[in-house]
Parts: sequence; C-alpha cells; structure tokens
Amino acid sequence: MSTIRIEHITKKFGDNVIIRDFCAEFEDGKFITFLGASGCGKTTMLRMLAGFEKPDSGEIHIGDRLVSGEGVFVPPEKRGIGMVFQSYAVWPHLNVFDNVAYPLKLMKIPNDEIRKRVMETLDIVHIAEYAKRMPSELSGGQQQRVALGRALAAEPNLLLLDEPLSNLDAKLREEMRYEIKEIHKRLKITVVYVTHDQSEAMTMSDVIYVINEGAIEQAGSPVEIYGNPKQGFVSEFLGRINLLSGEACDGKLKLCDTESSMECDARFSGKTMVAIRPDDIYAISEDGRFVQICSK
Repeated sequence: MSTIRIEHITKKFGDNVIIRDFCAEFEDGKFITFLGASGCGKTTMLRMLAGFEKPDSGEIHIGDRLVSGEGVFVPPEKRGIGMVFQSYAVWPHLNVFDNVAYPLKLMKIPNDEIRKRVMETLDIVHIAEYAKRMPSELSGGQQQRVALGRALAAEPNLLLLDEPLSNLDAKLREEMRYEIKEIHKRLKITVVYVTHDQSEAMTMSDVIYVINEGAIEQAGSPVEIYGNPKQGFVSEFLGRINLLSGEACDGKLKLCDTESSMECDARFSGKTMVAIRPDDIYAISEDGRFVQICSK
C-alpha cells in the first residue's frame, strides 16, 4: 500500500498546458477519484502516475520513493502499480488464466505460485469458472474483470483505473461499481480512479478531485463537494443546482429581484451567488393550499 504525493506537476503538449501546478496527497488505502469533463487532463495525470508520460516539472512520490522528478524517472514496470484501461486491453490469443498470469510470468515467479495467485485473483473478481475461456467467449463485463484481475495479480501497491466502466451498459456499470468497491475494501490498496460520471464518483470515492482545464477546482469527500462547493463550476458540474444572485449585508442575504432574505455568515458582504440544490427545496401549504417554496 502507498501514500501518494504529487508536487507541482505541470504537463504540456506543444503550446497546450494540460496539467497546471497539480498538487495532491493521497492517504494510504483511500479510494481517490479524478472527476472532470473530457479533455480536462485527468487521464494525463493518471498516466503520469503510471509512468506512461513524463511531467515537464514537479515530483511524484509513491510511498517513500521518488518515481518522477528532476533527473529521476522510474519506468511503469518498476513502480509497483496495476492499471486497468477503458478498452480492457486483454490479450485475444490468451485464455483468461494466461491473461491474468502474464505479469507474474514476467516477474519470473515459480509456476506453482503463479497458479495459486491467479486462481485466488480470479476468485476475487468472480470469474474463476471462466479460467480456460478465451476473451472472445466473454461478455464486456467479464473481459473487464479479466483486466482487473490481471492488474491485481501482481499485488500492486497502487491500482489505477482509467474510466474502466464507460464501455459497459448501465446495469453492468452498477454491478462493477459494487465489485470494485468490495475489492478495494477487501485488499485495502490505494486506488486512483478516473471518470467523468458524477454518480460513479459520488458512490465510490473517499475523496474526489474535481478537475477543470488541468487544475484542481476542489478536493474533498463526496458529501463535502456536493454540499459545500467552493466554485460555481463545482456546484454546476456535480449534480443539478439553482444559482441565484444575491447581496449580503450584516448577516442577511437578500435575493435579487425578490423580497426574500435569509440569514448568512456575517463575514460575507456584497454581491454574491446563492446555490440551492433541488433536494434542499420544499413546499409549504396551509389547509391544502400551496403557499410558498422554501429552502432548507
């Protein structure tokens, strides 16, 4: 298991800045999610963690080891990571057992130990009965389990998942969310998960990093990110929300173009935006008649 430190990472492709001064620290054993729209840089950051891309500046530490920094670059195969791609990337000419055994053979582990670890891993991802099947005989969900098993077989310190469920149908996505979380709880390894799906991020994560144009907009637990967004971008990206103009003064917040006001922190003053989630709104009625809508 590994604590991850990312210090002032920047990455450019030509004149395009993809990652901007990215700083983060992931606690050992936590489920971390990079959440953002397509093209925001989340996969590029994951690939730099894996060692498939080199940062232009900054440092990456996995555990107590510097794996990327000035004059230092540890290749992917020596970082102690497992990675699952969006496209599964299973070997079509190898059966399920041999796909999962592949990284262990590269590590020159004895055959008896390989068989033991592969069957234990296949049991963890619930495809032990398919050990002799070819990938062409499996469903998309089963192939994704093979890819996950292959990543876990080498007992990595860090598991990286790049939108692993995006090619599955809705029912399978929901099932695999549960399976991945159960595997995380069972193995207690650090997981970094990339997705643009807000519901995946909310249901699976210990900590969410909301990324926009290569920078972290906000980081926190799902409850914190949803209930206390610090940026307008975060509030709108993570769930439905109503944004209303207001003005704060002396502990009161008055909504523009209305007679409505509410209490607020006295430290706030001047023009501001009020963010109200649909689930924070309720209706008041008297004698069966609608009276008004209020916010919790």
